[in-house]
Amino acid sequence: MAVLLAVFLFFAGDQEIVRLYHKLCSLYHRRDELRVFVRSLGPAGVVGFIAVQILQIVVSPVPGEATGLLGGFLFGKWAGFVYSTVGLTAGSVLAFLISRRFRKFVVPWLRRSPAYGRFEKLLDHQGLFVCFFLFLMPGFPKDFLCYFLGLSRMPLLAFAVIAGVGRIPGTLMLSFQGAEIYNGNLVGLAALAAITVLVAAPAWYWRETIYAWVEQHEIEDDQE
Repeated sequence: MAVLLAVFLFFAGDQEIVRLYHKLCSLYHRRDELRVFVRSLGPAGVVGFIAVQILQIVVSPVPGEATGLLGGFLFGKWAGFVYSTVGLTAGSVLAFLISRRFRKFVVPWLRRSPAYGRFEKLLDHQGLFVCFFLFLMPGFPKDFLCYFLGLSRMPLLAFAVIAGVGRIPGTLMLSFQGAEIYNGNLVGLAALAAITVLVAAPAWYWRETIYAWVEQHEIEDDQE
């Protein structure tokens, strides 16, 4: 399958992707050396990985899915999951605090927007449920959500719990997938990918229906 993918990319004419593919293959074949090197760094390797997870939220240089896989690949499924969770939670809180720092300058301008008013009102009524669901939802731009919630009246502690716990299912799945890639367990990787699709697809497909239900629930609360 890997050879067929390489041939397809080559005839697709994208030489940069082909070169990247070869680099990834080389990295995979040297995965034992890479893991030994990272572990030889001791705490510095762990701190460095956590720092990458923090930066990918605050600055977003790389997709979070990639770093989640990398954690399982380098440290194993459980250690990678723990380190990723620490980094993602810390990065989420940092993004929230950065946004909160500028809240007094931005909110007066945002309040001119009806959309912001509706969202703020929704947070007041169903804030914990809505935000927790959005962090659980695959594909939702959670990094942007951290900054946006910093502009709301949500308490920092409540946000930290929601962001930390809400990211756990996706982080755990990515870490397990990264570990299976390292082990070369294609059957396990395929099973995890299938589970991810089965869980994520319905939520993504019916996302507009779910949003509408949440908004309708807000309207019913207003009428009570």
